[in-house]
Amino acid sequence: MNGNDATVYNLEQHTPESVITVAVLGAESTGKTTLCRDLAAHFNNLWVSEYMRTYLQAKWDDEQLTCTWDDLLPIAQGQIALENKLAKQVTQMSNENRYLFCDTSLFELMVYSHWYYGDCPAALEQAALAHHYDLILLTEVDIPWVADDLRDSPHQRDEISAYFANQLSKHRKPFQRISGDRRERVWQVVTQLANIDNISPDQS
Repeated sequence: MNGNDATVYNLEQHTPESVITVAVLGAESTGKTTLCRDLAAHFNNLWVSEYMRTYLQAKWDDEQLTCTWDDLLPIAQGQIALENKLAKQVTQMSNENRYLFCDTSLFELMVYSHWYYGDCPAALEQAALAHHYDLILLTEVDIPWVADDLRDSPHQRDEISAYFANQLSKHRKPFQRISGDRRERVWQVVTQLANIDNISPDQS
């Protein structure tokens, strides 16, 4: 990035070199949060929650309103601020392996912006494409959909998942597909992290 909107809107990513970041992306209700929690517990490391859910749940509770275009940049700011804060905290831990598991990223917010609005705020897209993760995971649609106040696409998960894969490939973001039950998913990621320098990315 070069002197751009991402800087103006405080969307820059600040990840210390010693921290290995893992971004978990995917359609709604495909186990992203559970996987991040399980991985953080397995490695005794930290995970970044999805700020959008906190933000939109509060909006729903207070006003019975859902996400609009005007919410996108505040959500992006909250997400990357939380990620940067926790990335710094990881460096203060005594763990041999310093991992930070991110329940979504600005790339996911960008994808959903295009999905719902057919466009994306320039600053958000600029930042989303510039941010780097050492490993990007795409959770498969192989677990039951669970309803809540915010989820609205129980019958479009396969279509949205395919759109995620398309956008990741389009923007040359190597990724790995993750499937199976909770234990299987954790061990898939454990194996990949053990061989992170030799991973053959899924570009399909």
